[in-house]
Order: sequence, then C-alpha cells, then structure tokens
Amino acid sequence: MADFAVFSIPQFDANEYANAVLAGEPYPPVDSKPPGKLAVSPQDLPAKEDISVAISKLTFSIDDVSKQIKNVVATHHEALLSQAANAHGLSGSLTSVRGGLNDLDSSLEKLRLKIRVPYQSLQANVSRLQKLQQASDVLRRTSRFVVLARRLQVQMVDMDDRSTAQGSADKPARVQISDPTGTLAPVQDLEDEKERTIAKAALSIAELVALLDGPGAAKPAAAHGRARGPASEEAVTDEQGVPLRSINAVGAHVSFIEEARAKVTNEMEGMVLTGLTSLNQSLLASSLQTAYNLRVLPELVQNLILDLSQAVEERIRSAFDLTKISKEALAKDSTIAASSPQSPPTYRSRVRTEPTNVTAPQFTAALWARLEVMSEDMADCCIKVYTLEKVLKMKKDTVTQALFLDEAMKVLENKPSATFWTSLGRSLEKHARDSAKSSTFLQQTLSSGYPKLLRLFHEFFAKIAVHTDTVYSPIYQSPETVLVLRALSNFESLYLARSSTKLNEAVAQAFAGGVRAPPGSTEGVNIARTVANELDSARFDPLLVMAVAKNAVSSVGMMLSRVDGMVVRDRSAATFMGPTATPQQGLNAQLATCLYECWSRLDGLKRDHSPAVFDALKPSIQKMRQAYEQLVEPLMTAVRRELSAIIVKLHRIDFGKIVDPMSDMGGSSFYMKDLVEKLSFIKTEILSKFAIGEEGRTWVISIVKYVMRTFVLHVSIARPLGESGKLRLTSDMAELEFALSAFMVENPQSKRSGDLETIGDEYRALRAMRLVITRLNFHEGGLTGFCRPLLFLENSMLAMPERTAGLPPLIVLHHILVRSPMPLPHNLHGWQEAEYVRWVDEHTAREAWTLIEGGLSHWEKVSESEGKDSAVAKEYIELARTVLQNSQRS
Repeated sequence: MADFAVFSIPQFDANEYANAVLAGEPYPPVDSKPPGKLAVSPQDLPAKEDISVAISKLTFSIDDVSKQIKNVVATHHEALLSQAANAHGLSGSLTSVRGGLNDLDSSLEKLRLKIRVPYQSLQANVSRLQKLQQASDVLRRTSRFVVLARRLQVQMVDMDDRSTAQGSADKPARVQISDPTGTLAPVQDLEDEKERTIAKAALSIAELVALLDGPGAAKPAAAHGRARGPASEEAVTDEQGVPLRSINAVGAHVSFIEEARAKVTNEMEGMVLTGLTSLNQSLLASSLQTAYNLRVLPELVQNLILDLSQAVEERIRSAFDLTKISKEALAKDSTIAASSPQSPPTYRSRVRTEPTNVTAPQFTAALWARLEVMSEDMADCCIKVYTLEKVLKMKKDTVTQALFLDEAMKVLENKPSATFWTSLGRSLEKHARDSAKSSTFLQQTLSSGYPKLLRLFHEFFAKIAVHTDTVYSPIYQSPETVLVLRALSNFESLYLARSSTKLNEAVAQAFAGGVRAPPGSTEGVNIARTVANELDSARFDPLLVMAVAKNAVSSVGMMLSRVDGMVVRDRSAATFMGPTATPQQGLNAQLATCLYECWSRLDGLKRDHSPAVFDALKPSIQKMRQAYEQLVEPLMTAVRRELSAIIVKLHRIDFGKIVDPMSDMGGSSFYMKDLVEKLSFIKTEILSKFAIGEEGRTWVISIVKYVMRTFVLHVSIARPLGESGKLRLTSDMAELEFALSAFMVENPQSKRSGDLETIGDEYRALRAMRLVITRLNFHEGGLTGFCRPLLFLENSMLAMPERTAGLPPLIVLHHILVRSPMPLPHNLHGWQEAEYVRWVDEHTAREAWTLIEGGLSHWEKVSESEGKDSAVAKEYIELARTVLQNSQRS
C-alpha cells in the first residue's frame, strides 16, 4: 500500500501530479505539508524518472487495483447482493415517507392560515386598546394633577395668610405674655392651623410629585428625599412610557410646585428645629407629620441624628483641643495684664500649646470651663434625641396608622438614642485617648482630676435623667452610662494607678524601719486613713469606688504579707522570765497595735459606704482581724498558762495543818506573792506595749476572769482543809482581790481601784468564798439574817441555795467532797489538779456534774463491796445529791 500513499492524500490533484511528473519534481512538494497531517516520508515520494516509466507504473498500478477490486467483489458477492436488495426495499419506504411529509406540510400551511389572520387582527385591536388606556390614564392623571395643583394653590395662599396673621398676633402676645386672661389662646390656635395647613400642603405636593414622576419613580423619589424634586432636569416616565411633564397643561404648574415644595420644606425644617430647641413635642409631631407627607421622614430623622452627633463630636473635639485652650488661656492672661497698668509688659514669643509653671493655672481653668460647656451641650443634644425618639414612638399617621419610628427604622440601623450613644461614646473615647497621647498636660490634669471630670458626667446624667430613661445610681447603672464612662477608661486607669501608688506608699512607709522600727499605732492609723481618704474621694461614683476598693484590698494584702514576715513566733515571744519584756514581745506588740488600729478603723467604713463596697473590703478586713488574733492568741495563751502554773502551787501548801494564831497569819502565801508579782509584770511590761484601746480592756477583764475562775476551782479542791487553812485562804483571797483590782486600773496615777463588780459571776463566786460575813435578804420569807462564806458554813447549810448564792454548784460539790472522806474527781481518775481544772474549762457544767455523780456512785459500790462503814460519807453523799438535784432543776 505504500505505492498508493501519494494517491490517498486528501489534497491529491491529478493535474498537479501530471505537472510534477513532467517537470521531474516530487509530489507533493516538500514545503506544502497539509495542516494537521503528517508529512509523507522522503522514501514514500516517487523519485525523479522518465515519463514513459511513470506511465508504465501507473498502468501497472491500475491493473493491480482492478484485480484487487475483482477479488474483493468475488469474495463478498453475497453480502453485496443482499445490500443491493435492501437498498431497493429502502427506496420504497423512503418514497412513502416523503409522501407523508408532503401531506404534513400542506396541513401545516392550512393551520397557519387559520391562526395567523385572527392573531394579527387581535394584535392590532390590543395595540389600539393599549393606546386608548394609555391616553385615558394620562387624561386621568392630568385631571388629578390639575385638581391637586389648584388645591395646592389654595393651601399655599391659606398658609401665607396664616403666617401674616400669626406675625401680627405675635407682637401683642409678646407684650402680654404674662397676662392670664387668655390672650395667648388665639396665637396658639393660629399656630395649630398653620401646622395643619402645612401638613396638608405637603401631602398635596407629595401626590403631585408622584403623578409627575409616575408610579415607577415614586419609590426612587422617596428614597432620594429632598435631593430629588419635581424640577429635576431628566423627567422620569410612568410605567406606560408617557411622561406627564411633556403635557403643556401640566408643565405650566411645575415651577409653582417646585416653589411650593421648597417653601413647605423650609417651613418643615424650621418647625423641626424650633420643636427640638424648645422641646415642644406638639410642634415636633406636626413637623414630622409634614415630613411623612413629603415622603422624607426617614431621611429627615437620619439627618437630624447625624447633625446632633456631629455637633456633639465637634464640641468634644473643641473641649480637648489644646490649641484652643492655650489661645483662650493666653487671651485671658493678656486681658488681666492689660487691666493692671502697674505690671510691666512681658515678652511673648509665640503661642504655647503646653503650659508653663506660670500659665498652668490659666490652662487648667480654661480646660475645665470648656469641659463644663461640653457637658451642657452633650446634655442638650441628648435631650433633643430622646425627645425626637419619644415623638416618633407615639406619633402615627392618621390615615395609614403607620408608626413613625417604624418608618424611620427603614434607613436607620438602630434606634436614634442607641445611635447617638454609640456615636457619643466613640467620639469621647477617640478624642480623650488622642489628647492624652499628644499632651502631657491634659493627661496629668484629667487623670489627677478624674473625680472632678466624673462629677461633670454625673451632672450630665442628672440633667438627662428627667427626659430619658437612663439611670446612674449605686444600685443600677444603665448600659448607656457605662458606655460613656468606658470612654474615659484611660483617665480612670491613670487615676487608679495613682491611688494604688498612694496606698502602697503608705504601706511601704509604715514598714520602712523594718524590725528596728516596726510599725505601730501611728502607722496603722495612717494606712487606714489613706484607704478611707481614697474611698471618700471616689465615694460619689459606684463604679470608681469599687475599683478603688479593689486597690485597697491589694494594698491590705501587701501589708499583711509584710506583717507576716516580721512576726516572731519562737519561744522568746511567749516567755515571761526576765524582769522586762523581751524585744520579740515588743516587736509583736507593735505589729499587733498596727493591725488593731488599721482593722478597727477599716471596720468602721461600713457606716460610711454602701454594702457593696464594704463587702469588697470585708474579706481583707477579716484577714487582718485573723492575723491580729493569730498574733496575740499565743501571748494570751502563755499568760493564762503562766498564771495557772502559779495558782496550782497552792496545792503544795498543807491547809490542814494547825498553825499558831499568833504566828505570821497576816501575810499572804508564797504562791500568792508570785501571782501578784506576775500580774504586775504582765500589766506593766506586756499589756502596756499594746495600744489597742477597748480591746486592751477586754484582755484585762478576760485575764481577771480567768484568774478568779481558776483560783476558785483550785481552792475548792484544796485538801486537806482545816480552820487555819481556811483563814489563810481567806487572806490569800483578799490579797488576790486587791491585786486584781490594781490590775484593772487603767491609769497608774489614778488612786481609784478597778471596779471588780463588772467581772460578774467569777467575782461573786470569789466574794462568796472570801467574806467572813455577808448580809443577805430573804425576800420570800421576809427575814433578814446572816450567812457565812462557803468555807465557814455548817455541813447542813451546804445544800441550801440561799446559803450558797453566787457560787456555781460545781464549787459547792467540790467543797462537800473536800470535807468528806470520798475522793475528789481528779484523785479518782488519777489526774493532777491542773489537768482536772483544764478539763473543767473545756467541758460544760453538766458534764462536770455527771463526772461527780459517777464518783459518788463509784464510792457507794466500792464501800459496799469492801464492807466499809459508809455512815460518815452518807451525809456528804446526800448533800451532794441534793445540790445536784437543785442545780438540775434550776
């Protein structure tokens, strides 16, 4: 097949092939490769040869191809014959199909003729009808337009007449403004009539504009508001495509409508401004009705809010503008200098934006004056916004019943008040931050004078509270007020930083001396006073005072950590060995005094501040109280332990031994001398170092009560006890009473002793055991008799409550057991006297009675089992049981 490759090329041309053979050139040419086809390889191209040879090759090739065709036909003759038969049958089918198609074409042509003619006729009629309807609509709109135009003319004339009448009526009204006879009523009626006329004219103008611009352009006209008027150069066609402005009868009224619209718009804007300025809700409602009739209410409200926000922003920018402040301050300074001719002229090089030490007061005064003006302007604008919003909420259109606020919200993202507050907070925050960054003077003045700045905003909130729903009180703060105050957060942060520095400096100064000069009463008072002063400075603002309270909590925590590091907790702080107090005890006393003074004064802040503020301080105050108690409690425990150890020495004395009456019976026992000396040491060397006021008095009473209670308990279990021992104990009691009375004296120079009657039950118990004779009145029997003290009572009197008045039942029980042969509770259980007294202090009276009852029962059982004669002890057992029964009944 390679010999026939040249003839199989799609672009094969017999004439070009013959010309190539005659010319002896290859075919096809080498440079004529067909696009998209592979070029024929050079070996496939016929070589240059003679014509006779080429003809012979062509003849041979033709014969060869003919043979091949014959062979193919011979081989596939059956398939070729069947294909020929099929083609013949298919030609018959194609003939029938062609006939059907011809019939279909003829039917389609007939159907087209039946439909096309009526359709063309209908189309012509519809077109004619549309033109008639269009002409009718134009005529209707033109008629309506002419009627409205004439009505507008009448309304405009009426409006002019009422304006003239109102102007003439204003003059006598101004003169007789305070006349209560009703002179102002006609003027008010004229104003109301004029407002209604303007609203009607606005409605007519809006309808005329809608007719001029067509229904399709009514919405765009309303959307553009005042920017689009009936006098626009390009007239908008109606939905039928016929512009009403092209009609001569209509075009003659266009200029009048333009003038009327401009006049009504001006009147409406004047009414809005007057209503906002005077806060006249009635006038404002009339102007908003006019704007609604003009289809410009949303745009009007949006522009008003934007104008008020911009006015506030401009005032804020001006208040923080240091250039204007410097000009105003220097201008006042120049005026003062010019008014005093004696002062020499001073050289002024240029206007300074930062004050000097000389001009700082003038700059500060100018700044606060501008801030006061800013606060007043902010209040005025805010009241106007809320008045506008209030009218929008209440006012509805009388025809459509559409709420004006809903109409305004079509273009507003939020309520007018919310939009204003957001803009106010953003502007205030921006200019306050920028001014603080650009001017050191403003930063220092407003941060140090932040309470004064905050008071200006309190006045601002108070002014607007009457007209708005904003609340700023210690109980509740409206989100709007918090938003505004957050704008001043940079100044608040600086103020709080300074306040924290003052508190920390007070603490650092108190502990500056370290261990050698520990803080005492003065330092504690200074710290508490600093905290109180800072809280009082911020007391007027609920948010600021809470922030200052947090700083105070931090400073108190630092103070407690410093105290904790200085406290001495080793044995030297609770030892009473030397003739004087140890330095460690003096150090702890100073620290305790500092904590007490600071705690007591801080605890008094609950009378001056709100519960929320005190609740913030309360945990720190309680921690300070706990630190104070943890500091003094080991010392008080050591005092009780030391005194108890001395009192227990009385058990070393044999009170049952008979002593010569003429011997030294007037002197006190050795343990009592030690006790008196120790009490004197505790008072002069220990307690005197604590300057804690009434708390010290409480300590003294507590120690006296403990000594009396412990002494009475030990005396009640002293065994054996004879008559000489009783007299000796009586002498010791008198010495103890005198020592305790001296211990309670606050002023050493005072000659009066302490009032032991204030001690209560402990002192009455001591007196009941000491007095040789006491006069008692028996009210029930009406008798007057004498009663001996407990030590000298007969056995039969021990169970009489009137004979043992003032003594606890446990003491009487102890004394009964001391007189009896029965063992005392501590002897029965194998305790020491000090252990038993400690057990009694730690348990209730009923538990002590139960312990004695158990001892009595045990004695009875042991006596019965051992066969002892219990007749002697029986009397004391009955006495003890009687005392127990009386005590349980009482």
